[in-house]
Amino acid sequence: MKLPTGRVRHSGGPDGATSSFAVGAADAGVLLLRLAVGLVLAGHGAQKLFGWFDGPGLDGAGRGFSQLGWDPGVFYAGLAGVAELLGGLGLAAGLLTPLSAAACVGVMVGAMAIAPVIGLWSAAGTAFVYPMVLAVGALTVAAVGPLRLSLDARFPWRDGGWAPAGVALVLGLAGAFVVLALK
Repeated sequence: MKLPTGRVRHSGGPDGATSSFAVGAADAGVLLLRLAVGLVLAGHGAQKLFGWFDGPGLDGAGRGFSQLGWDPGVFYAGLAGVAELLGGLGLAAGLLTPLSAAACVGVMVGAMAIAPVIGLWSAAGTAFVYPMVLAVGALTVAAVGPLRLSLDARFPWRDGGWAPAGVALVLGLAGAFVVLALK
């Protein structure tokens, strides 16, 4: 059976009626982006908070934050872990996308601010590039919207726009600057 190239429609019920729910390549592509960025961030949060995926756990992450001059380290590790975990899961699921993206952007801006190496190419190191790409990915999802394959499918920000992107950027930057100022 060959599917149409543009959109796939699903049967709405036992009578075979077709619903207006159509899934296109953009929906699938944004879903892949959301899953990649969101689940990577959620995994990093789980490493910090619970020690999953060979992570240090809250005490170990807290010691690492303290060594970077963030005291109390456990507080800042927990804050970063919660932002990564909840923001990442929200982004992956397409749930409250502008706020989820803001959490991801904020924690990644914080990571970029304390990066020991600020460079783009491998000779300079990659400490800045990785959080930059994750932040841009989260902001892109807010700008484009989580689209139809998301828990936000029925909300006005489903299709993105300047307002959801602005919310994600402004709240993310504000959160990062507040945390950096508290350091």
